[in-house]
Amino acid sequence: MARIKLPPTIRQRRLGAELRRLRERADLNATQAGALLGSSQSRVSSIESGAYAVSADRVRATARAYGCTDSPLIEALAGMTGGRTRGWWDEYRDILPPSMLDMAELEHHAQAMRIACVIHLPGLLQTRDHARVIISAVEPPLSPPEVEHRVSYRIKRQAILYGEQPTPLDTIIHEAALRMDFGGPDVARAQLEHLLSLSEQEHITVRVIPFGSGAFPSSGQAIVHLSGEVPHLDTVELDTDHGSEFLDTQPQLARYRSTLDRMATLALTPTESRDMIHRIAQGL
Repeated sequence: MARIKLPPTIRQRRLGAELRRLRERADLNATQAGALLGSSQSRVSSIESGAYAVSADRVRATARAYGCTDSPLIEALAGMTGGRTRGWWDEYRDILPPSMLDMAELEHHAQAMRIACVIHLPGLLQTRDHARVIISAVEPPLSPPEVEHRVSYRIKRQAILYGEQPTPLDTIIHEAALRMDFGGPDVARAQLEHLLSLSEQEHITVRVIPFGSGAFPSSGQAIVHLSGEVPHLDTVELDTDHGSEFLDTQPQLARYRSTLDRMATLALTPTESRDMIHRIAQGL
């Protein structure tokens, strides 16, 4: 039986995209780059699409041939090689959309994360019951098994917050998201108590933007900033109605870093935020 070739992961695609950017910065087309590297135009194109795995040494040689002198970036790119690493999320490959699997892979490799939410609470901080209510409300409606698959997937993603080296997480949550009362008082109260418990963890920061804080640069969609091995390799994920949108160009990254920074200036301190979450939970 022929072995099924799996599509490139988002990490492989990002490596290829960064090598393409280095080539373009060197003012080389793919044919010229192939000649410079002792390869071919088709091989260069395959590498840049993430379809052809390359070694760490090959990445270093390619980056230097393109005139890159940023050693930390070169080493970070070299660290993204090694072929296709299978993760727990591959169990869901025939069940969930590819963008959802991409998100789990990005979270797995992130050095740190910043999240800003206005309407919904971050998926990484949701309880199972809260997640089920949210997922059950999507359009078009999902079947009960599909809902449970997505709920279990969301809960498994939260493993990055636990263990010996949990991922640092800084969240900004608007007061509106705390007051949505999804699932009724019992589910909402349990969710807020869970959020309070997590906010006590050393590696998790929760800050609330209260009503009346003024305008801020967000359309209401969740913003997730995932830190790479070096800032150049950061990624922003926007949670849109049509699914996840991943951004990784330097202007895009700069824009959303600035957006998160501006939102942070409107937020309460972590202690003040915990007090507000506690008051809202008591009022349910």
